[in-house]
Amino acid sequence: MSTGSIVLDTSLSNVSLGSSFPEDRDTEIKHEVKCLSIIVLGASGDLAKKKTFPALFHLFQQGFLQENDVHIFGYARTKLSDDDLRERIRGYLSHKSSSGQTEVLSRFLQLIKYVSGSYDSEDGFQLLNKEISEHEISKNSQPGTSRRLFYLALPPSVYPSVCRMIRRYCMNQSDLGGWTRIVVEKPFGKDLKSAEDLSAQLGELFDEQQLYRIDHYLGKELVQNLLVVRFANRFFLPLWNRDNIDNIQIVFREDFGTEGRGGYFDEYGIIRDIIQNHLLQVLCLVAMEKPVSLKPEHIRDEKVKVLQSVLPIKLEEVVLGQYEGYKDDPTVSDSSNTPTFATVILRIDNERWEGVPFILKAGKALNSRKAEIRVQFKDVPGDIFKCKKQGRNELVIRLQPSEAMYMKLTVKKPGLEMSTIQSELDLSYGLRYQDVKIPEAYERLILDTIRGDQQHFVRRDELRVAWEIFTPLLHRIDAGQLKPISYKPGSRGPAEADELLAKAGYVQTHGYIWIPPTLD
Repeated sequence: MSTGSIVLDTSLSNVSLGSSFPEDRDTEIKHEVKCLSIIVLGASGDLAKKKTFPALFHLFQQGFLQENDVHIFGYARTKLSDDDLRERIRGYLSHKSSSGQTEVLSRFLQLIKYVSGSYDSEDGFQLLNKEISEHEISKNSQPGTSRRLFYLALPPSVYPSVCRMIRRYCMNQSDLGGWTRIVVEKPFGKDLKSAEDLSAQLGELFDEQQLYRIDHYLGKELVQNLLVVRFANRFFLPLWNRDNIDNIQIVFREDFGTEGRGGYFDEYGIIRDIIQNHLLQVLCLVAMEKPVSLKPEHIRDEKVKVLQSVLPIKLEEVVLGQYEGYKDDPTVSDSSNTPTFATVILRIDNERWEGVPFILKAGKALNSRKAEIRVQFKDVPGDIFKCKKQGRNELVIRLQPSEAMYMKLTVKKPGLEMSTIQSELDLSYGLRYQDVKIPEAYERLILDTIRGDQQHFVRRDELRVAWEIFTPLLHRIDAGQLKPISYKPGSRGPAEADELLAKAGYVQTHGYIWIPPTLD
C-alpha cells in the first residue's frame, strides 16, 4: 500500500540545518541548534518497521544523523522493552553481514529507546516528554534550542487526539530557534469534507505556515528530476505544449493484489490510494508553469494554479475495474464496489494544455509492475518515410523499477535498405550512475523535514483543490452509481480502458519494447 504524509512545524523560526541566525537577533543567541529527538509513534507497526526505521538507519549510515546529536524514541501501546523494539526492527534495517555493517547497526540500535502508552493518555505523553527532556538535558541542550520530530505511523483516526497530546505535553520551547514538527501519514481524509474537517482540527493547534504535507512520491529521484528536465533544457521548452504533445499518461501498475490487506484497501480503493494523491502530484509537476524561483511557495503556487484549471471529470472518460478473486479475501465484503483499477482522463483548461488529455491510470493484479510518465508527441506532418504506423515519438520517464528516462524515436534501420525502425535515446540510471546510491523516498523526505525544506510538501489549499477534483466521482462510486468491470489477474486490466485510451488519442506502438540496458 502506498503512503504519503504531512508534517507540522511548530517552530516560530524555521531554521535549516547549518543555517545561522540573522545578525539583528538577540546577541544572547550564540549557540547552534544541536539536540535532535525523533519520536516514532506507532513504533511497533508495519509502516514503522518497513519504512520509517530503515530510512532513519540509512540517514545514520550516511552521516546525516549524528550519533552525538540524535536520539530516537519509539512510542506505541504494545508493552515492550528497549531491546524488544530493537530486535523487532533489526531484520528490516540491514541484510549485509560484514563486521563494519554490524558495528554501525549496533550503534544505531543503541540510539533507540521505547516508551509505552495509549494515544489519548496524558500519563503516556507526560512520560514521553520526560524521557525526551532527560535526553536533551544529557546533551546540555539549552532550553528552547532542541528539535523534536514526531513521526505518526498511525491510522488517521487518532491524528487529532495525538496532536492534542503533543501540543499539550510534548512541545519544545521555540523562542530560541528550536522546533517541534509532526509527520502524519496519509490517507488525509476520504473526500473533501473529511479532509477539510481534519485540516480544521489540526489548524486549531498549528498555523498553516507550520504545516508540511508530504506525499512520498515527491521524494522519488525521477519525480524530483522533473522540474530540472523541463526548465533546465532548452529543447524541451518549445515542445512542452498542446501544439506538439498529443497526450500524457501517468501510470502506476502492480502485479500483485491486496495481499491480505483487502479490508484496509476496500475502505479506500485505487483512486483514493494512488490517483488522487501520488499521480495527481506528478501531474502538477508535468503540467505546471515555470515558477519564479525554487522557493517552496513559488512552486506550490504554480501547482495550485494547475489544479484549479482542471475541468470536472466526465463519467464517459472513466473506466473502473476490479480483479477476479478480490472479494475472496475474507476481510472484503461480497458486495464490494471498490475499484482495484481505474483509468481517469483529466483535462486542463489553460493556454498550454487545452485539448491535451492527461490519462491517469492505476491498478493492482496487472501483468507488470511499474510507475512511469509517458509523453506522446503528435504525428510528424508530411510522412515521407511512410513510417507513421511504426509509432509516435515519446518521452518516457520510468519512476520505478529500473529508473530511467528514454526518448522513443524513429531512425534508419542499419543496412543497405532505406527503411525505418523505432529505437531510443536512453538514460538508464543503473548503467549511467553505477556508483551512486539512489536514496529511498522516505530517506529524502525525513531529511527534508529535519532541514525544514518545504519544496516537496503539499499546501492545504492544494490538498483541498485535489479533493474537489475527485470527490464528485468518488461519491458516485461509493453510492454504487458506477460499477467496476471484472478483469483477470495478470492482464492489462479491462479492455474498455484500452478503448478509452484510443478514443483519447493515444497510439500504441506495436513491435517495440524498451529493454533496460545491462552491464553484460
